[in-house]
Amino acid sequence: MSGDDVVVVLVTVPSAEVGESIARAVVPEGLAACVNIVPGLRSIYRWQGRLEDERELLLLIKTRADRLSPLEARIRALHPYTVPSGVALPVVAGHAPYLTWVSESVTTKGGGRSDQE
Repeated sequence: MSGDDVVVVLVTVPSAEVGESIARAVVPEGLAACVNIVPGLRSIYRWQGRLEDERELLLLIKTRADRLSPLEARIRALHPYTVPSGVALPVVAGHAPYLTWVSESVTTKGGGRSDQE
């Protein structure tokens, strides 16, 4: 994977407020082109020996591979969980103008908004 490859980072959050806080930080800081906040997630997982069942939201963060490290650091700083979830998935194909927009938006502060969002 090269540094300008687009990736989608999945992060769960406990509330819309936390999701919005993270999104409103990472996009203007040039760490992400766009963050979608998806409500209605239910997570069932084991934590500290107990089975947990929580309502959460999912953040879909579009960024570049070379920005993953600073993005992860920023999410950890803003996230209330002891161990925030976070996985980056490579984008193997997509609408070329959209992928270009993502890449260019991450390289500059602010970027812009795609008509596809």
